[in-house]
Amino acid sequence: MFKETGKDLLKFIKNSPSCFHAVTEITKRLSENGFKELKESDRWELKEGGYFTVRNNSSVIAFYIPENHDLSVRITAAHSDSPTFKIKENPEICVENKYITLNTEKYGGMLCAPWFDRPLSVAGRIFVKGEPEDGEGTGIKEIEVNIDRDLLIIPNVAIHMNRNVNDGYKYDPQTDMLPLFAMDGEKDRFMRIIAENAGVEEKDILSHDLYLYNRAEGSIWGADEEFISAPRLDDLQCAYSTLAGFVKGEKKKHISLYCVFDNEEVGSGTRQGAGSTFLYDVLMRICRGINADYEDYLRMLSGGIMLSADNAHAVHPNRKELTDPTNRVYINDGIVIKYNAQQKYCTDGLSAAFFKALCMKAGVPYQIFVNRSDMLGGSTLGNISNTKVALKSVDIGLPQLAMHSPYETAGIKDTEYMVKAVTEFFE
Repeated sequence: MFKETGKDLLKFIKNSPSCFHAVTEITKRLSENGFKELKESDRWELKEGGYFTVRNNSSVIAFYIPENHDLSVRITAAHSDSPTFKIKENPEICVENKYITLNTEKYGGMLCAPWFDRPLSVAGRIFVKGEPEDGEGTGIKEIEVNIDRDLLIIPNVAIHMNRNVNDGYKYDPQTDMLPLFAMDGEKDRFMRIIAENAGVEEKDILSHDLYLYNRAEGSIWGADEEFISAPRLDDLQCAYSTLAGFVKGEKKKHISLYCVFDNEEVGSGTRQGAGSTFLYDVLMRICRGINADYEDYLRMLSGGIMLSADNAHAVHPNRKELTDPTNRVYINDGIVIKYNAQQKYCTDGLSAAFFKALCMKAGVPYQIFVNRSDMLGGSTLGNISNTKVALKSVDIGLPQLAMHSPYETAGIKDTEYMVKAVTEFFE
């Protein structure tokens, strides 16, 4: 079962080279399981059953209303984005009339070195001139793009020309990190390739959100095939496993929501991020649909709980001293509960106790992550979301190595552990 789940996770990741493709893959799987799409621009008429709605085509919230609910909510949250490089407008740079590189900028905080010398490509979306009814009446049509071939490489400087690189090097994203696209040739070839892939005329492209992605296929490996490595495990591993648990759970008692937000890697402060009104808006519309008022909404939150799911750092085999001395997280040892006294994570004693009891009932292991007291950690979805929708919340994740690398490593067992725990959460 662990390997079957791992293979399906790798399929999910392969189909999700950008946040937009991830949401397309999620909504496809929701539709296959009977969930109906609701447009934010339409009037919602709700009854018992499952629904989903999408914002910006990069965030999605699915929900299920049972026949006899008790006016409480169970919510999971993950994110669709990962650190990468965004293609700038007017991207082509001609170098000495010989090379063409692409002008990019960093999206999120990534490990720079692993991006060198590996096949890359481009995925995302473009906006083109359309009919008046396109794009909710804007006359602008959105098209997903994936150049599904090896297209780019960011070449390293040879050791002979940078003798001190192994002693520590500060990469300049404007000079060191630009991907090589072509030798000298026609101008504007990049946008021509994008237009051909989308089946449109280059002159009709108005704008784009395009990102680099690692072309390496995911792999299950190790002496006993105990490891799984792939691009974008943070946080598609949690997006996948919480989706699987949401679909499997019976959802008979609580109003159940599955959320995947965009832009977590850059602070969540967008209209489709965890810091937006997206979750609040959906919950308020659910309340209206079940004839509940604002008082009922507040009662619903008081009895609700959120699992904020974002991957966690495992003990590194070569740098074990970087982990807290008494709270040690290991790959394949179970779901991670994350604590932080500065409230970078939303876990408290009550929410942690709830999740520990849940894991015991589901028969899955759990472990504890706390940063070393002399090291700062990252933040995640729970606290940011709670500024708009106040819920008891616990920050959890799956253990991994090389977080924010373009190729990350996790355990073959842990995805299935999360699926089982989330299934129990929605029972």
